[in-house]
Amino acid sequence: MADFSAFQGRACPDWYAEPQFGVFIHWGIFSLPAYAPAGRSITALFETDYDTAFVDGPYAEWYDNALRDPASPTSAHHRQHYGDAPYADFRAPFEAAAQAFDAGAWADLFAAAGARYVVFVTKHHDGFCLWPTDVANPWRPGWNSRRDFVGELAEAVRARGMRFGLYYSGGLDWTAHPRLIRNLGEMFAAVPTDDAYRAYAVAQVKELIDRYKPSVLWNDIAWPNAEDLPDLFAYYYDAVPDGVINDRWMGTSVLFEGLRDPAACDAFNSMVKARIAEQGVHAPSAPPPHCDFRTVEYGSGAHLAGQKWESTRGLGLAFGYNAAEPTGDYMTGADIAALFAEVKRDGGNLLLNVGPRADGSIPDIQSKALLEFARLATGPA
Repeated sequence: MADFSAFQGRACPDWYAEPQFGVFIHWGIFSLPAYAPAGRSITALFETDYDTAFVDGPYAEWYDNALRDPASPTSAHHRQHYGDAPYADFRAPFEAAAQAFDAGAWADLFAAAGARYVVFVTKHHDGFCLWPTDVANPWRPGWNSRRDFVGELAEAVRARGMRFGLYYSGGLDWTAHPRLIRNLGEMFAAVPTDDAYRAYAVAQVKELIDRYKPSVLWNDIAWPNAEDLPDLFAYYYDAVPDGVINDRWMGTSVLFEGLRDPAACDAFNSMVKARIAEQGVHAPSAPPPHCDFRTVEYGSGAHLAGQKWESTRGLGLAFGYNAAEPTGDYMTGADIAALFAEVKRDGGNLLLNVGPRADGSIPDIQSKALLEFARLATGPA
């Protein structure tokens, strides 16, 4: 059993413990097709259409997954606009468009919005890395950018007095395990648990720590095996003594592998649906063996008062840019201010996501909302 005793009683560092505003950024190959079916939040889908929430949902950054279901709205959109082209074909036009990326412009906007920290997605579930990694992908060689987008943004953010953090998708990598995910049971069944992926993920996270010294280490979904984590956490804290780690590191490999049995997956999903019906989508859950803060996605964290926690969501209903998203689904500056006040009241941080276009430009509806929020937060000049 993994031993987390070395971190017992570790206090959340002062810089993060104070309720504050941060900016999340989801940008990658998925920003090129920029599509997901609009109109229903992921929270609402878990309540009404749980079994297909991840293929019918608004998360444009899950485009590659939704393509695996030929009946999904994304597959219909893809056939109409791109025929039978594979997702990997978006790589070249994305990288061409991304040459317009301007880290300074992003950092200027986030600083003007009042952000104290910025968390950048380095590798999302499609496995594409936004830095020139030296850790070779065994399943799709060269599946990374040649330009160091991570390093450029780290430098620009820090130059403006903000902290810089990194997101890494440790629990899903569709180059290693391209399994269709429609619901939570299938999501956990898709976590790669083999030794090759474990070694790859550990090596990449250590590389990110060594190169960029992130103030926030934000893992998503899960981790292949909890046995890796005490060493990885110690490695991180040794490099960044005042760094913080989120709570999405569940490493129950027996569960992940067991859910690949259809009957076990059905039983798990039935249990989750019953819990949602009884307690809601954001029911309290037990904390992991170690984290510096808890996370809530598109929901209230009032039940986490007394613990350090972070609320995260997109300015719209997606994290990645969705060109099909109606303007009415986006938050206004007043909406952000109201949410921030609610989150701060219960001791949380608000990590609000922007979804840039493939060329790195941030849509006006997003940037204007951030600047309006800043004006409301600071009051009249």
